[in-house]
Amino acid sequence: MNPEERTARGRTYLMCPPEHFAVEYAINPWMDTSAPVDAELALKQWQLLRETLVRLGHTVHTLPAQAGLPDMVYAANGAFSVDGVVYGARFRYPQRFAEAAAHRAFYCAGNWRFVEPTEVNEGEGDFAYLPGAYGGLILAGYGFRTAPAAHSEVQEALGRPTISLFLVDPRFYHLDVALAALDDGNIVYYPGAFSDASQRILRQLFPSAVLADEADALAFGLNVVSDGRNVVLNSEASALAAKLRAAGYVPVPVELSELKKGGGSVKCCIAELRP
Repeated sequence: MNPEERTARGRTYLMCPPEHFAVEYAINPWMDTSAPVDAELALKQWQLLRETLVRLGHTVHTLPAQAGLPDMVYAANGAFSVDGVVYGARFRYPQRFAEAAAHRAFYCAGNWRFVEPTEVNEGEGDFAYLPGAYGGLILAGYGFRTAPAAHSEVQEALGRPTISLFLVDPRFYHLDVALAALDDGNIVYYPGAFSDASQRILRQLFPSAVLADEADALAFGLNVVSDGRNVVLNSEASALAAKLRAAGYVPVPVELSELKKGGGSVKCCIAELRP
């Protein structure tokens, strides 16, 4: 398919500036407390990401950063919304507990129905939504951060069938560093991040998926945001960019070297708001 045949749909996003970003602890394999972070560069890279989304025609809301919460820049982890209903986050590690309340306050101040979780989950870090697949399908990861019981809880909260996918490689500790929605009905993913059974499920559900290799995944190439045509991705993932272009998408590379030090890239910084 040619890029001209794919249609970009305007999206609404939530981001949080890295005003207090630092690597002060290690809760994923990518975090190294001995590696210095250039806070000024991190903010510039974040601003460029935000400007890229706006240039592509999307609306971006900003969640104020809070001191003492260095990972708050990874806004995708704070909640998961579908059709005006928000399933809140309940973080695995105490260092991030307070982020959930900040996201809850944002949604409760707006025209959203907020569902308070009882199970551990990290929002869009482990949930992906495909509105055009099987009438609206949630893909849900578990194995490292989100409890399997959260999958049935999110299904009841949002009223969408939910497919559980078992993550087996600690380097890909969230679903959003191993898989992403490219449009309303198709995905890109790295098979090696999933159990054999989950790989079979993905092949059955998405026979036309774009498959990434280990190098793509290690370059955070799966941590993307797509509007159905334009795919914003880490500039290091050049090989995956070529695969996406061959599949008819338009890669939009951005540099996020500083934020990668915390274990995240494009998607980690962006929560999609689905009113």
